[in-house]
Amino acid sequence: MIRTDALDRLPVRHAVPDLMTALDERGTAVLHAPPGTGKTTLVPLALAGLVGDGPRRRVLVAEPRRMAVRAAARRMAWLLGQEVGDSIGYTVRGERRTGPATRVEVVTTGVLLQRLLREPELPGVDAVLLDECHERHLDADTAMAFLVDIRAVLRPELNLVAASATGDAQAWSQLLTVLDGTGPAPVVYSRGEGYSCGIRFAAPPSGIRPAHGMWVDPALLRHVASTVRLALERHEGDVLCFLPGTGEIARTAGMLDGVDAEVLSLHGRAPAAVQDAVLRGSGDGRRRVVLSTSVAESSLTVPGVRVVVDSGLAREPRMDHARGLGSLATVQVSVAGAAQRSGRAGREAPGSVYRCWAEADDGRRPRFPSPEIRIADLAAFALRVACWGDPTAAGLALLDAPPAGAMAAARQTLTAIGALDGDGRATDRGVRMSRLGVHPRLARALLDGAPEVGERRAAEVVALLSEEPPRDYGDDLAAAWRAARRGGDGYAARWRAEARRLASSLSPAEVPAGRTGAGQERHSGAPLPGTGTGPGAGPHAAAAGPPGAGSGSGPAADPGAGAGLGAAAGSSLGAETGTGGERTASRAGAESADGSHGAGRPTGDGLGDDAVAGLITALAFPERVARARGEGAFLMTSGTRAEVGPGSGLRGAGWLAAAVADRPASTASARVRLAAVIDEDIARTAAAHLLGSAEEVRWEDGDVVSRDVRRLGAIELSVRRIRDPDPGLVREALLDGLRSEGLELLAWSRDARGLRERLAFLHRELGEPWPDMSDAGLLGRPGDWLEPELSRARRRADLGRIPTEHALRRLLPWASGEAARLDELAPERIEVPSGSRIRVEYGGEQPVLAVKLQELFGLRETPRVAGVPVVVHLLSPAGRPAAVTADLASFWKEGYRSVRAELRGRYPKHPWPEDPSVAEPTRHTKARLDRGR
Repeated sequence: MIRTDALDRLPVRHAVPDLMTALDERGTAVLHAPPGTGKTTLVPLALAGLVGDGPRRRVLVAEPRRMAVRAAARRMAWLLGQEVGDSIGYTVRGERRTGPATRVEVVTTGVLLQRLLREPELPGVDAVLLDECHERHLDADTAMAFLVDIRAVLRPELNLVAASATGDAQAWSQLLTVLDGTGPAPVVYSRGEGYSCGIRFAAPPSGIRPAHGMWVDPALLRHVASTVRLALERHEGDVLCFLPGTGEIARTAGMLDGVDAEVLSLHGRAPAAVQDAVLRGSGDGRRRVVLSTSVAESSLTVPGVRVVVDSGLAREPRMDHARGLGSLATVQVSVAGAAQRSGRAGREAPGSVYRCWAEADDGRRPRFPSPEIRIADLAAFALRVACWGDPTAAGLALLDAPPAGAMAAARQTLTAIGALDGDGRATDRGVRMSRLGVHPRLARALLDGAPEVGERRAAEVVALLSEEPPRDYGDDLAAAWRAARRGGDGYAARWRAEARRLASSLSPAEVPAGRTGAGQERHSGAPLPGTGTGPGAGPHAAAAGPPGAGSGSGPAADPGAGAGLGAAAGSSLGAETGTGGERTASRAGAESADGSHGAGRPTGDGLGDDAVAGLITALAFPERVARARGEGAFLMTSGTRAEVGPGSGLRGAGWLAAAVADRPASTASARVRLAAVIDEDIARTAAAHLLGSAEEVRWEDGDVVSRDVRRLGAIELSVRRIRDPDPGLVREALLDGLRSEGLELLAWSRDARGLRERLAFLHRELGEPWPDMSDAGLLGRPGDWLEPELSRARRRADLGRIPTEHALRRLLPWASGEAARLDELAPERIEVPSGSRIRVEYGGEQPVLAVKLQELFGLRETPRVAGVPVVVHLLSPAGRPAAVTADLASFWKEGYRSVRAELRGRYPKHPWPEDPSVAEPTRHTKARLDRGR
């Protein structure tokens, strides 16, 4: 029996007629409904004709999270007085509850994307409601773009609704009709008639440090816990507290020990039974404190909640494309997110909200959360749009275009693993990868690893990689695999279901019946023989071909993933024993997820857990294959340094394949959170495309080093000295040395320095054709002045034998004839009135002439070079500085008297005439001058 009374209490009911009219007239609409108005439950029922007098339709409702999918389906079934699986059903990855009578099916956006790519016409579906689109998840943005395409090209009669509680309705209105040309979609507003919520700001104490990376100041968590205790004292009902992650939930729960309430956790990785129990409410009337991540922000009603405590923090993905490392960042919750959280308090009765930040800081928060397309790994997105037929996504209706750099990195990764061809189109291999429902990297590991270790065992490891195991499973992937086999927790149950799904998804065509030997042909990055380019299934695809879409979200992308096992595929995988106490991969047999030993498919010739886990992980992340470089320290093939935790059992491993790693903003090394032990054979096999041998001649430790190096990416496997290196490489190494250590590696005589300074002066004052004498200018044209001596040099010492003055003269403008004017324009010496030839120093901003004062008697004007007056440093008879002037005539009139008064008593044997401008210049004393007359 339909619960009419409950339906009548939903405020969105008043907007339903306008929404139905908009869809009848335009086929699309944007529904803007505040939190708690019932848009997630009543609107799909109305669209399907299950309530009201509308026509019967089949409706798909897409939610961003599995928890929201189950909760929405249960709520709608309850409103109809039915069980889930009748008129209301749901589908999430690995679980489906629908029946022949199902009219409303709730799915995750990832499941919707797979259906769109397999069957873009959505046969049998009359309307699609994309819920919580304001959250800007990548899957939701992509699904919306595909649906707009479908309406424009294949299904103009398909009804499409974008539902949002806080987003920019007008932007969605414009987007929904970008391609069909009928103008903006109507926006239907539902006025909030829910219960009121009083908002209080609970500013934290001073001194709390801002969150960064995954770190949150414990003092803030203590403040949040105190606020929860305060809310329990002041208010009735349950408390819902929002925290950024599971770690903060666990720590805050510990701080709430002893409160008169049941403390529960709610997050995406919690077992479905635990999630359902939280969403059912308290059965014994005891008060509850629900500590939740942002999963409870939208589409969920937590029964009994009257108070919300908001920590003000959230988590967003970040991607380091240069290192191929993904991570989560702790950020301030947006204004829209805070409004969503506040709405949880007024779902069933008037509520209260405590915001754990100062009211003055409220306006500084971002309006909306960061669109995931701007900040996340785009490998799965790039494969989907390639299968859709728009490899660049330029023709898709997206609110934000994907960043060019992130898309380039994603396409490079997909090309390297054979998912895209050289033109960016999906290959048949890429189509198969998209059907597997996991990230393309994991799809590559499954397809290429199954022939080596067997379908079941490959699927089990990939299932582990697709959802990171709980932290209490440890950081050793093989040990986590064994724990998952034994485990009876929610994660283990999900893992078993996913492993079975992945194993069943491998067809005989994708996994050869038997292990591949060294002589058999393997895929190595190009499309498989005879497969062509693999057209996608979207409206823009070149031909029919119904690929699925991977819905895996997280493994980081990096342009270094290989395709296939390469020539090393037939080599021995794993090692019986290690050397020197080093832990290595073993060959012991292992039990599978269903309790068998993998009968029916090859199991990798008895490879043990370490070897299998390591091989599959390395195939997925070849740029994260790492070799030890000290206790607990490793170097990845990508060149990134990495470290394992202080107490980790992986610290003694010689080689690792890192499954989960990130690089906190405050550290130089990556932090390995989950890895498998491997040996060099597995490393070479999985990352065979990174193997290379090259003659390396470089500048190192102050001299030329010549060696033949065999590398696995950035890891040096073997080094051999070269006695007779290539002269061209030696020349480049010497130039690198000059660039890094400077031109002082050359021998600079006084004459050479003087010539360089003269030429630099002329270049500065006259410009071309006088050459640039700066380090950059000289190093930019080494062939014009250092040859042929540079090409003959073999080591650092040879640089010191190059005649630099002679080399610099090669740069003089001989062709124009200006070289002959060097001594005229910038003379090395100037003859002064006494007859002496005094050296001019050109190293400063102006040329300097340092000369004894008596030698300039009779000179009325300041000497000039290239039209520039020199700065005259006037010296005493003892050669000590007496005065400085750039205007000699002015000095004789004004400055000389004070110098004469000071020095004539000190140097009485030297002439000090009253008018030096007409006096006779001399280098000698008065007595010698008299004798010479």
